[in-house]
Amino acid sequence: MIDKVIPYGRQCITDEDVQAVVETLRSDYLTQGPKITEFEYAFARYVGAKYAVAVNNATAGLHLAVSSLAVKPGDKVIVTPMTFAASANCVRYCGGEVVFCDIDKDTYLMDVVKLRQLLVENPKGTFKGIIPVDFAGYPQNLEELKEIADEYGLWILEDACHAPGGYFVDRSGERQYCGNGRFANAGVFSFHPVKHIATGEGGMVTTNDKELYKKLCLYRTHGITKDVALLHENHGGWYYEMQELGFNYRMTDFQAALGVSQLSRANTGLSRRQEIANRYDEAFQDVQGIKIPYRAGNVYHAFHLYVIQVEDRLGLYNYLRANKILAQVHYVPVHLQPYYRELGNKSGDCPVAEEYYKHCLSLPMYPTLTDEEQQYVIDSVLAFMQ
Repeated sequence: MIDKVIPYGRQCITDEDVQAVVETLRSDYLTQGPKITEFEYAFARYVGAKYAVAVNNATAGLHLAVSSLAVKPGDKVIVTPMTFAASANCVRYCGGEVVFCDIDKDTYLMDVVKLRQLLVENPKGTFKGIIPVDFAGYPQNLEELKEIADEYGLWILEDACHAPGGYFVDRSGERQYCGNGRFANAGVFSFHPVKHIATGEGGMVTTNDKELYKKLCLYRTHGITKDVALLHENHGGWYYEMQELGFNYRMTDFQAALGVSQLSRANTGLSRRQEIANRYDEAFQDVQGIKIPYRAGNVYHAFHLYVIQVEDRLGLYNYLRANKILAQVHYVPVHLQPYYRELGNKSGDCPVAEEYYKHCLSLPMYPTLTDEEQQYVIDSVLAFMQ
């Protein structure tokens, strides 16, 4: 019996992380300082993108991105229902309309067949963009999604909050890392404590589009600029202009310092997640009544979550909690939330996502999960399934 509670996810803060934050707290800058730029450059290199913009959380990043992509009231954007609400809410913040596209039964990602069907059934120009989600850390194949997007004149905003370090292999045999901007207009990442890189709260928007990058930077800080080349007039060195209606979505320097420190060992964390996933796979793959995560050969799953499906999900959930294992459910389909039901969505709209929701359960998955703790989780699941 394990004495302590085992959560489904948790942060890992080292002495080096603490020291990095302390040094920044003692520096001249707490916000809008050099650590922001350092983190942005380091993260852009990590995912292979040209530009990165640090923000105070991923929801803000999504809002910045759709604002910069010029979503306006009435614009229709296609979103997966199997995600956190922010992936859809960002469209609503701009007055846009969310149209949900069901998921693939194996990957739990937006189903490209159903996406194409949705596009075919509507006149060209009906939709403005697509927001796919690298759910649980499984990368959406954006190469094939981009072909569809180009055919219908759509932008792509990749919600990569679960998947820093994840990638798929494209048709030419090249690795395409989540958020690298090769096929999507922009990508968004989260640094919430349960994610791969933790800054408390925080997020990052990545892109290869210089003009989009400039808009992201402008909207992040109230729409204000001091760039002399952009000013309509200039009263002196103090002068600034608010040129757009922007937001205060800035990250602090001490958060960025923590992010830089965490990023330095991100690959070590990814490797450990693979070990944990492989051990779960081995324990459950031949157990009747348990469906383990699907992994294609051309994909590197970042494993933010390890999701199984079982028939009696509520029973297993309660049994694990009674044994101090805090498994979790990801997610209640967004289209079934009361807010989105009031907008006309209903049960039956996305049957694959709805069926998945009835059976899904996320088991503990984080780099500091010990072998002993994981074995306890495995034994507990197997005991219930007998």
